[in-house]
Amino acid sequence: MANTSNKVTRRRKIRYRIRRKIEGTAETPRLAVYRSNSEIYAQVIDDISGKTLASASSLEKELSKVKAPKIDMAKKIGALIAERASKAGAQKVVFDRGGYLYHGRVKALADAAREAGLKF
Repeated sequence: MANTSNKVTRRRKIRYRIRRKIEGTAETPRLAVYRSNSEIYAQVIDDISGKTLASASSLEKELSKVKAPKIDMAKKIGALIAERASKAGAQKVVFDRGGYLYHGRVKALADAAREAGLKF
């Protein structure tokens, strides 16, 4: 059980270290990613005003009906968040990986968002 606690603590420290360096503004909001064992969530956040400009998750109705591998679901979420962010007026964002390693589902989401038009 101590191993799980250490993983959580380690990720929390990494997340706070990243957040000290990154801040979302109105011009360049923050694209925050949260990854659980089964789902993935993304938000575009303006930290100055404290508002979420766009969000997408694998739990949404149109996506939850589709049974796809986790990586493919992350790619769909990346394209969806890019589309919603551009509708909200955010063309350029800063990427917040949330303490996760930049590979697998996190990387797939980021690459799909770049391909769909977000710049970061």
